[in-house]
Amino acid sequence: MLKRTMNTHHPTQLTEKALEIHDRLQQVYGEHSWRQDTDPLSELVNTILSQNTNDLNRDQAFAQLREKFPTWEAVRDAPVADLIEAIRPAGLAPSKGPRIKAALERITEEVGALSLDFLRDLPLEEARSWLLSLDGVGPKTAAIVLLFSLGRPAFPVDTHIHRVTRRLGLIPAGASREKAHKLLEDLLPPAYYYPFHIEIITHGRQICAARAPRCEVCPLRELCHAYQQRSNRETNP
Repeated sequence: MLKRTMNTHHPTQLTEKALEIHDRLQQVYGEHSWRQDTDPLSELVNTILSQNTNDLNRDQAFAQLREKFPTWEAVRDAPVADLIEAIRPAGLAPSKGPRIKAALERITEEVGALSLDFLRDLPLEEARSWLLSLDGVGPKTAAIVLLFSLGRPAFPVDTHIHRVTRRLGLIPAGASREKAHKLLEDLLPPAYYYPFHIEIITHGRQICAARAPRCEVCPLRELCHAYQQRSNRETNP
């Protein structure tokens, strides 16, 4: 369990609220310690495939890609048309195929090998900027690679994170998903990025759904800005 130590992070009332949310969600969903599920290169390709599609389609496209091209060198050197066909289940294949190929070519050219391990040793913002310089890589994709595969302190914001943190009042209602990355990184101590990310996504899928949030069973009701607003409207029509 994480200790409530802020290190150089300056706690605010909103930070304390976020940490209370973490404590409650941890009780519901269990503890989540960082673990590396995939290597950074696989994570990069997988996340590009995941854009604007669901997990099932992404996984099918990734599996087909690796079945047809067993090495990343084979993916890099394959004709673009073959890549597009292999990843077609992910959708937007005519855009994603060339982006994946270009990223692998760029990595080879600059690093001399197909590996993103060099990002572990770069200053965080330099590593983030390098990833963002790749075509098709935005703040979420960069943060996913940094956090999940490299253990670097970055906070990815997907549709669930964006929706739930706005409802809770952790970020302004009008904050874009791009701005939310920085807002949430500033809000939380870095040690909490990984578990909080997992907890909020899980909560968004299981309880705080987009169309029909299950507020009646939510452990965060009295901490939720949207719920309090709705309750006030019902009490004082």
